[in-house]
Amino acid sequence: MARLKDIVIDADHPAALARFWAAALDGYAVAPYDDAEIARLASLGLTPETDISVMVEGPGPRLCFHLMAGPRPERNRIHLDIAIADPEAEIARLVALGAGFSRRGEGYTVLHDPEGNPFCVVQDV
Repeated sequence: MARLKDIVIDADHPAALARFWAAALDGYAVAPYDDAEIARLASLGLTPETDISVMVEGPGPRLCFHLMAGPRPERNRIHLDIAIADPEAEIARLVALGAGFSRRGEGYTVLHDPEGNPFCVVQDV
């Protein structure tokens, strides 16, 4: 039986978007870079800040922010829903981190991350 390993999200700037989501989600952090990985990136002319695939690890599936430059379709094929006991306080915190407000629906609020990807904040029941 298959299991979910990673959720891959296209990004214009993977490192910045990874930092946003690591700060937004409880228990998640940008995966650390060891010396070997920094050397591998350097051999490609990259740094952790310009890495084309940045991983965020936590208690659930890993998030992979992957460079996908150029125009995007108007609607993403995937978005995240995050559940929280106090949605209003969480929305304020996320906006302070760089999220933008899109709209409210019944039982959810649609925000967008710093690159415009939509996600929903829902009441944790």
